[in-house]
Amino acid sequence: MPRTRAYDAVVVGAGPNGLAAAVALARAGRSVLLLEAAPTVGGGARSAELTLPGIVHDVCSAVHPTGAASPFFRQLPLREHGLEWVFPDAEAAHPFDDGPAVILRRSLDATADGLGPDADAYRRAFAPLVEAADRLIPGLLAPLWPPPRHPLLLARFGWKAMASARGAALRLFRGERARGFFAGLAAHAMLPLESAFTASFGYLFAVLAHAAGWPVARGGSQAIADALASLLKSQGGEIETGRRVASLDDLPPARAVLLDLTPRQIVRVASGRLSPGFRRALERYRYGPAAFKLDLALSGPIPWKDPACARAATVHLGGTLDEIAAAERAPHAGEPAERPFVLVAQQSLFDATRAPRGRHTAWAYCHVPHGSALDMTLRIETQIERFAPGFRDLVLARHVMTPAAFERYDENYVGGDIAGGSAAFPQLFLRPSRRLVPYTTSDPRLFICSSSTPPGPGVHGMCGYHAARVALESALR
Repeated sequence: MPRTRAYDAVVVGAGPNGLAAAVALARAGRSVLLLEAAPTVGGGARSAELTLPGIVHDVCSAVHPTGAASPFFRQLPLREHGLEWVFPDAEAAHPFDDGPAVILRRSLDATADGLGPDADAYRRAFAPLVEAADRLIPGLLAPLWPPPRHPLLLARFGWKAMASARGAALRLFRGERARGFFAGLAAHAMLPLESAFTASFGYLFAVLAHAAGWPVARGGSQAIADALASLLKSQGGEIETGRRVASLDDLPPARAVLLDLTPRQIVRVASGRLSPGFRRALERYRYGPAAFKLDLALSGPIPWKDPACARAATVHLGGTLDEIAAAERAPHAGEPAERPFVLVAQQSLFDATRAPRGRHTAWAYCHVPHGSALDMTLRIETQIERFAPGFRDLVLARHVMTPAAFERYDENYVGGDIAGGSAAFPQLFLRPSRRLVPYTTSDPRLFICSSSTPPGPGVHGMCGYHAARVALESALR
């Protein structure tokens, strides 16, 4: 029987941003229907037993600095709906072949003290940003328009951030340990570290560590999505899962439609609603490198050469600036790195709900060329073994996510791109098209709320929140 009820808004896609958009609209008193193609909500914030029964793995996102810092999440009663952040003893670890690992701690001074001759340089670079974090972070997690509340502060950050990560590391620090550590933070950009604005990722992730922390969600990242869904329902919102939208013509009547989709999917479902010029702009949108991920069930904790690495839920494996830079250049040249930069999460060290007593989880991924079909399992495990001899002896089971598997799992992960599109300049700011208000389209009742809009990827909900605010100020006034 065809649906006859009309809604103020229909949101397509129940990833963190679609959920956030729906929550923002429902809290504003609008009737909302949220549609999701998969059997469960969550998108990039889902968890599942991928390897062995009773062992919970995060399917995509695992550690959530932007979630802990999100201005929108912070105003929501998510704890009342089941979300509990678990903060590790340290935010991240960066081991080297020789000598101690660099440990990113909540305390800026404690982090600096671990950098030896570069301690004062680290304080000079980051202390002013951390002191202004309450004003800085909301601006960084917002679009360029309307103008920010603290333009001079953001301009000072931008002056630092426009540099390449390689250039910033060489300028800021004298020692290989501090340079490699900064490179590991900046490599979250999924870009060559010689690219403009990659320094912004290094600065941002350090500021987030000192100002908000890098937590995991107790029980798995699914808890974030489930809390948002529970809150939405408590506000009268409706959710339908297992509902794939082939065309906007299939939707019930609504005053506004918000799409938690990337440009490729938007063109597919909304082509008839878009002007030819806007459709062409979406078709020119650039996707970036892909992710290749392993989930591992272990018989014990990862045996790091430097035991301090066990204090952090996140470990960056790549060693020096030069090695990480080479690893991040390779995917853009169409070649997977022989020694990839590997991001490891060890959630079960801090969240006992993830695995039975005596068992542990490991989550590890590296960057590969867009759509790559190469199996990176051996290269990832070799990097872990390099810094944790005996690691392979602990592996009980593996689950592999190739770029193709990521796209089958979520159509937004085009070619295995888990970031919703390249963060290369100028698309870092002007995404998905060069519109003053990036959440709008050529149809005044159609909006975009995915990570293909500012501020981009991360489980923070800010793309959805900002898109909802725009819809409320225009189509839903």
